Amino acid sequence: MRSTYSAGDPVITILIIGGGLALILLIIGIIASVGSESALIDERLDKFLEEEKTSKSPREARGALTDWVNKRVEKSPFGDRIARELARADLKFKPGEYIALYVISITGTALVTFFLGGKLLVSALIGALLGAFIPRSYVKNQQGKRLQRFNDQLPDMLNLVVNGLRAGYSTMQALEAISREMPPPVSDEFRRVVQEMQLGVPMERALSNLFRRIPSEDLDFVITAINVQREVGGNLAEILDIISYTIRERLRIKGEIRVLTSQVMYSGRLLALMPVGLILILWFLNRDYMMTFFVEENRICGIIALGTAGLMIAMGYFIMTKLAKIEV
Repeated sequence: MRSTYSAGDPVITILIIGGGLALILLIIGIIASVGSESALIDERLDKFLEEEKTSKSPREARGALTDWVNKRVEKSPFGDRIARELARADLKFKPGEYIALYVISITGTALVTFFLGGKLLVSALIGALLGAFIPRSYVKNQQGKRLQRFNDQLPDMLNLVVNGLRAGYSTMQALEAISREMPPPVSDEFRRVVQEMQLGVPMERALSNLFRRIPSEDLDFVITAINVQREVGGNLAEILDIISYTIRERLRIKGEIRVLTSQVMYSGRLLALMPVGLILILWFLNRDYMMTFFVEENRICGIIALGTAGLMIAMGYFIMTKLAKIEV
């Protein structure tokens, strides 16, 4: 049965306004993280070097509650994983702040969908699932974009290193040239590598930390070549020149494959999301029609139909993704 409630109820109005404000705060937090110019280098060095530091810049000052939450999250088993994910996406959040935004997203969307969906627990659950999906999808999207930009800049970075080594630069000086001459994100990441080395961290460990932040297969080749050359010797410029040519060819082939398979990928996503989106729209706009799946005389057939549809959608999306995913 469709639930009814008074639009003038002050409690309901306050809860709706609270849910809307929670979503607005989430959006403001995301925009602030993207527009922030601070790299938070000291904090990231603390995470990846696992060294204790006591100095903080005035801009990093936080309230007592925020600091307490951050300390609790950082000491938890998943705190390091959250920090690593945020570092890969280059988001200016602490783990505790990300958890707070995560909770705000879940609570805000759950409250909004609860009242839009007739004050039903199922509607709140749908909103909570959507709220849990939004921050993770945003972080993953930022990681993918940043990794793609890094891979696209990697051949030019290697050419700069090769030219510097042939001009008589040391490896350290060549890395410093990258941090000055290259655009972000390559310059930002290698600036961190240089600063770690200036703090006394061995080059192997600094490069290993770089790979943790940027899990790129092409970067792994470069780091392996540098580490092997430092152990056994050899012409590093010639090795990196060959790797640069290989990476350029891989990027060219990947670009051609991406063009040929983009239609399949987007078609698979659209076809997989369309039924789910249609079900959600019908649930909020015409709930009586959707409830025909669950009335007593249709319940078994309805559940079987929905389960079969979900299984076929998942199988179709998986097959189309596997067909379009070609390793180079």
